[in-house]
Amino acid sequence: MGQPEITIIGGGVVGLSVALGLLQAGHRVRVLDGADSDARASQGNFGLVWGQGKGWDFAPYANWTVDALAAWPAFSKTLKELSGLDVALDQSGGFEFFTDQREMDEFSAMLNTQQAHVGERFSHEVLDGDDLRSQMSGIGPNVVGATFSRMDGHVNPLRFLRALRVAVTKLGGQITSDAHVAKIAAHQQGGFDLTLTNDDKLGADKVLLCAGLGAMTLASDLGFRTKIRPQRGELLITEKLGERLPFISSTVRQVDEGGVQIGGTKADAGMDDSETLDVMAGLARHAVDVFPALASVRVIRAWGALRVMSPDGYPVYAQSTQHPGAYLITCHSGVTLASMHASRLVDWIDETSSAPNLEPFDEHRFAL
Repeated sequence: MGQPEITIIGGGVVGLSVALGLLQAGHRVRVLDGADSDARASQGNFGLVWGQGKGWDFAPYANWTVDALAAWPAFSKTLKELSGLDVALDQSGGFEFFTDQREMDEFSAMLNTQQAHVGERFSHEVLDGDDLRSQMSGIGPNVVGATFSRMDGHVNPLRFLRALRVAVTKLGGQITSDAHVAKIAAHQQGGFDLTLTNDDKLGADKVLLCAGLGAMTLASDLGFRTKIRPQRGELLITEKLGERLPFISSTVRQVDEGGVQIGGTKADAGMDDSETLDVMAGLARHAVDVFPALASVRVIRAWGALRVMSPDGYPVYAQSTQHPGAYLITCHSGVTLASMHASRLVDWIDETSSAPNLEPFDEHRFAL
């Protein structure tokens, strides 16, 4: 195999998913991954394959998400064939639980709008508290209701990241760890020179910036205007349970190995990814409100992690107008959208006849 023609900066879920698709399309790919000490959103992800609420006020995102959900079973199968790892996809449907009637009514209205964007390809139900408790034992009395979508689910998040890495390597992708890009320079004749912080120099025909929060400084080198920002989320992990929870939700979910993950917080805290006692206490109260039996379960780990947010919260898929061949790919729903990033996004990069229309996701929307 010759020198890689495409260099992807970022070896998290987004970068590896795109690398997988490019390799399957026959490209030679190098992935520059950071270090464990970096702010790596992929190592703190919740593992949700989730559609509820996604794009309710932005139809292109609603449709892109539904496409991703529909593609996940085949994507999971392919990933297992390539890596030998089962990411434990469970897409049997997911709940959003509410203890506040007003919040539930507002979210239900959002789902109705989302439904209008995508038609019959998305469906949801609204259940009041009594309906829930009659159908599912163990739901707490403080739950006023829930919304449910049959397309939602989850995977084992860290095994998914490992499976992507194994699959990329097996397809011939080169993954370099602890590789930090200090500078990117574009050739006038096309192509790019990358200088790493250890002074190594690399050449590439195309550069894909999938570095998450690492793109905050590199994006301007390539002529992008998107201002990426961190958003802190905090999580609790319980001891492994022998009994299975009877539901998957976006805030309380049990991985296939038995532990329960509790999360869903959002905070603007800069690059501070530390956990906070009051937020952790709130997460625990919410979990016990939803499923009181969790009150007797031990929490064994707690941490904060940083999401990658664009100015409007939606994905950015952009090719640099100043430096053709340079791309910015960033989003905060990397797991859900992975099935698209490994398939149709590659058609867009290759400009094939079946390329999706990703114009609504271009960063020119931030100039309006």
